[in-house]
Amino acid sequence: MRAITYEQHGDAGQVLRLSEQPDPAAPAAGQVQVRVLSRPIHPGDLAGVEGLPGEPRQRFATPRIPGVEGMGVIETVGKGVQDLRPGRRVAFFPVPGAWGEVVTAPTDLVVPVPEGVSDETAALMLVNPLTLLTLLRAVEDAQHGQAGPVVQTAAGSSVGKLVSAAAVEHGTPLINLVRSGTGAQILRQRFPELATISTADADWRTQVQDATGGRGAQVVLDAVGGSLTGELAGLLADGGTLVTYGQLGSGSTPLESLALTPRALTVRGASIGRWMTRTPAERAEDVAFAARLAATAPELFEVAAHYDLVDFAKAVDHVRRPGKSGTVLLTSPAS
Repeated sequence: MRAITYEQHGDAGQVLRLSEQPDPAAPAAGQVQVRVLSRPIHPGDLAGVEGLPGEPRQRFATPRIPGVEGMGVIETVGKGVQDLRPGRRVAFFPVPGAWGEVVTAPTDLVVPVPEGVSDETAALMLVNPLTLLTLLRAVEDAQHGQAGPVVQTAAGSSVGKLVSAAAVEHGTPLINLVRSGTGAQILRQRFPELATISTADADWRTQVQDATGGRGAQVVLDAVGGSLTGELAGLLADGGTLVTYGQLGSGSTPLESLALTPRALTVRGASIGRWMTRTPAERAEDVAFAARLAATAPELFEVAAHYDLVDFAKAVDHVRRPGKSGTVLLTSPAS
């Protein structure tokens, strides 16, 4: 099979390669083998290729295949598999190796695609909605039953738009931050009920304070991090919580500069990588929510572009393009 691989950590544009790799092992009992048709490029995928900031870049004895989410068609099933049959369209997560043309996965990580849901929506059906649920739970925990203003960065991202849609549905006082005036204008048109502010404005901090009624934010959801962290902590009301779930920005902020103790601030992480610690019943409820969302609100699963695996370098460049709207997909043929 064709697969995008890397043999050491480094810039994705330099270390990724397209190569022929052996197909994964045939499905064992309770597993299925899926011909992957489409898979997203998430920021976390590229972060995995690049390695942790400040850590030594590792070399690997055998090539690694990025990606944990995608959709495709079942080719074969293992012993004891009853509810899934060859030819069935499915989405999967978290299944390593999604940037290859074939994966073998346990049935509990494979979800039938609802009828009427397109392939491109199905490719995005799991990670972003599950991230949304993770963030909503983090906000609920931070609020301690007392709802207050919430600020989110990267509001124009795929996850950011899901958060905005949820805020409108539930009446959450959400304040959106984006990087440009153009991006702010586009987001205001899509979610006119919500305050949207461009951090390119010299007075953006004042605008946020005004939008919170001068109280400050109770919670900040931050996908940017880096040097912006100190600014975001300054937007919190005393006793507020900064929830960090991404590292899209550059630079760093010393923890001691955030005045955590005198202002009783909390900084906590939220990660889709922790989703598998939920019970099977809880995960089933989450997956059902994701499938319903894909079926009823496909406009929330915006695709920026499609690229064949052979054009992965162009796809990675597109992911990093300023002002990108939607998620970039890597595709491969059905056979």
